[in-house]
Amino acid sequence: MADQGGSDRTVAWIVEHVEDAEWWVTKPDNRASGRPDGANRRRPTVYQVADLAGVSIATVSRALRPDEPVAPETRQRVLAAARTLNWWPSRAAQTLAGDAHDAVAIVMPDLAGPYYAQVVAGFESEVVGRDSVVMVLATHGRAASERLVRELASRIDGLVVMGESFPEEILHELAAQVPLVLVARPALPAVTTLVCENVEAAETLTRHLFDHGRRRLRFVGDPEGTPDVWERWTGFVRAHTDAGVALVDGPLACDRLEPESGYLAGLEVLRDPEVDAVVCANDELASGVYRAAAELGRTVGEDLAVTGWDDVTLAAHLSPRLTTVRQPMRQLGAAAGRLLFDQIGGARVSPRTVQLDTELVIRQSCGCPA
Repeated sequence: MADQGGSDRTVAWIVEHVEDAEWWVTKPDNRASGRPDGANRRRPTVYQVADLAGVSIATVSRALRPDEPVAPETRQRVLAAARTLNWWPSRAAQTLAGDAHDAVAIVMPDLAGPYYAQVVAGFESEVVGRDSVVMVLATHGRAASERLVRELASRIDGLVVMGESFPEEILHELAAQVPLVLVARPALPAVTTLVCENVEAAETLTRHLFDHGRRRLRFVGDPEGTPDVWERWTGFVRAHTDAGVALVDGPLACDRLEPESGYLAGLEVLRDPEVDAVVCANDELASGVYRAAAELGRTVGEDLAVTGWDDVTLAAHLSPRLTTVRQPMRQLGAAAGRLLFDQIGGARVSPRTVQLDTELVIRQSCGCPA
């Protein structure tokens, strides 16, 4: 129940902050906002406080900070206006204004799919109870991401960065500014890094398919896209080399790790009727390959083996149930939170690389009996 309450608090903060940002940035004058009257009454804003007190919003901000030089009568007018409107800045607004932060952030390449959702949930579960706000920044490859993360770093107590969201020089710059933990990317000197094991698990998974007599395997996923997928491809190749089995072809890169991309990749790799196994970089791609196989008259678990990675909820509900590698996604986020707060709390911990174990989960899509 504590996790759920923390999630509700984070969602409530996001809604509150987004509404405030819209008013502050794009609707500075309520009377000219163009919104229905009911929307204007929904929540008092800093602009209404400033209007009532007869000051600017910058003065409102300063008046609410006891250490700022504001005339006593002005401070009293602002406080009286705030009480009249029943308004007070949220913790998030104070954080963004540059006061004592009580906030941490996690930066991710994307937010789509269960993998990122579970990592964020795990991270948030570690933050709840510490009286901190969680901020989330998804880069989506935007050119403005470097500027945004620099600005964010000046307003938080600690930062987690997932994947190769930024070049090394930016990460070194951030590490000099704020406690930093890297997740699911190659380690950097003097920065704590958290990863999940990929190579050995991929080797084990591939050898399991060889044990079923599969010899024409294809890999679906883009090794150039993320370090995790690169390591899974590496394990796939090593297993072929060790077993003396020739690679059929290189990886079939997908633009996204989602079902539609898996479906299109499945249609392509299964043009070769001799392909008898498809190793997917995650479970969502595997679900798309299932659909392609059905359209092409292939039977998963019989003449075709399909495997995934992550062991999201979907994996156990596909038919046949999906053989995959379980990655501790939620634990990954929680561990990142603990490592970050160790630094924030001043613990004398040397930067290191921490690796979490993964686990092969054998079900029926590889050909094993139920």
